[in-house]
Amino acid sequence: MRIGEVAAAAGVSPRALRYYEEQGLLTSQRHASGQRHYGQDAVQRVRWIQALYAAGLSSKSITGLVGCVHTGVATDAMRAQLAAERERIDTQIRDLTHTRDRLDAIIAAADDPDRMRASSGCEL
Repeated sequence: MRIGEVAAAAGVSPRALRYYEEQGLLTSQRHASGQRHYGQDAVQRVRWIQALYAAGLSSKSITGLVGCVHTGVATDAMRAQLAAERERIDTQIRDLTHTRDRLDAIIAAADDPDRMRASSGCEL
């Protein structure tokens, strides 16, 4: 697949793909004309990279994990890093859930004019 095809299929820009290559997260073969050609698994790999970025992982962290994604084999250090990242994400989920619940309470209070008049404003 050419860079534009992978970018379109994965929902990223060609520039993002070039960046992933610079970071060692993605590889391509170069044609004689200099065009990049990616393997069939490139779209899936880019989506995984995007998911890890969205979860807050850095390029360096992702680079350390990419090997186990493709081989299915993780070293003890990789497993420890995966577990640490999972715990960090769990903490973020708990914090976001708490924030959402507080927002829901504020919205409910705002939807009930009598309750709003009885209180001195939004309870945060």
